[in-house]
Amino acid sequence: MILEVAILDIKPGLEPDFESDFTRAQKIITSMPGYISHELQHCLEKTNRYILLVKWETLEHHTVGFRESPQYQEWRSLLHHFYDPFPVVQHFKPCVAGEKQ
Repeated sequence: MILEVAILDIKPGLEPDFESDFTRAQKIITSMPGYISHELQHCLEKTNRYILLVKWETLEHHTVGFRESPQYQEWRSLLHHFYDPFPVVQHFKPCVAGEKQ
């Protein structure tokens, strides 16, 4: 499992529009091969910041399967105009996990 992490800074004032369009766009990503789950969380300290966490079966499911798909073009047209600056996306793999005892 790979975790995609993107910090999304949205142009101020466009947060409600972003959330609405993200609701539409998430249907695209959930339909992709290798997709496991996702979360979009809103920052409390910086109100135009979000974090997107997407779990993929493999790195290639995201970087090739999704990013090189026609569906990615639709995702891009729905969301990319909201970002300022354009987000850096990084990928992580599990190494240590824990749970409350």
